[in-house]
Amino acid sequence: MSVVVVDVNSDNKPDIVVANYGSNNTGVLLNTGNGIFSAQTIYLVGYQPYSVAVVDVNSDNKSDIIVTNQLSNTVSVLLNAGNGTFNAQTTYSVDAYPMSVAVVDVNSDNKPDIVVGNYLTNTVGVLLNAGNGTFSAQTTYAVISHTMSVTVVDVNSDNKPDIVAANYGSTTVSVLLNAGNGTFNAQTTYSVGTGPYSIAVVDVNSDSKPDIVVANRNSNNVGVLFNTGNGTFNAQTTYGVGAAPEAVAVVDVNSDNKPDIVVANYISNTVSVLLNTGNGIFSAATNYTVGSAPISLAVVDVNSDNKPDIVIANSNSNTVSVLLHC
Repeated sequence: MSVVVVDVNSDNKPDIVVANYGSNNTGVLLNTGNGIFSAQTIYLVGYQPYSVAVVDVNSDNKSDIIVTNQLSNTVSVLLNAGNGTFNAQTTYSVDAYPMSVAVVDVNSDNKPDIVVGNYLTNTVGVLLNAGNGTFSAQTTYAVISHTMSVTVVDVNSDNKPDIVAANYGSTTVSVLLNAGNGTFNAQTTYSVGTGPYSIAVVDVNSDSKPDIVVANRNSNNVGVLFNTGNGTFNAQTTYGVGAAPEAVAVVDVNSDNKPDIVVANYISNTVSVLLNTGNGIFSAATNYTVGSAPISLAVVDVNSDNKPDIVIANSNSNTVSVLLHC
């Protein structure tokens, strides 16, 4: 259900980490060179893991795994034991159906904290890092309806990271500004397409203000909301993609110093690439065929040629696809 590409064994080659929803584990596929990957090593997590992040949470310079478990209503933390192997999970309770996770220092103590989107309770949970990779009980903040995706980025230039959430059950995204010390103000909402499923927050128009890019699953498009300053946003501009876009990444894929949009389309079994033509305007989508029901993606150079590649988690074919940049 989720894929992240990060170097977990300190060999300067990015590895693949996936959340295996049907088998209740996380898989680690080490990069053996030239963008080729070993068979997965699996680690048990909670029931129906849905989203994964890979971040050093205990300050040992080794990347750890954080997973949300949809039906366990928990977050699992697996500390890196070295050489890309991981210790058994420690779990933390959250609200019902945690569907998304971001791991970012939200209270300026130089320790990354966990932020989860709780789908059934319409909340965002914040678990502060207590040190050594252990976490406090969550503090919750209300959002609109069925939060499917969260990201944590400073959107109002106050050097405090804010929460942006895609609300699948409504046609909105929520922005919760950081009030300081890792607490957050009440949400402000912005209209987007139907079924907003995934979100990225990146400056796409070169004005040094991060913008919102959202995959609107039921509208078959992506929406771009420009940041007007102070963490407020304009109405979305939309671009057509494949059927049922469920994941979005915003990365410069053609080396022109302008971030482009990459989208995984669940029903059409494709990835769409929309090149940034300047000022945050995007070209029509170019589509690439992948496995069955692509649901998550990462865009990272996996074969050390200084060109970003696309890695896709295919939920119905139990595979990961790697598309090397040609």
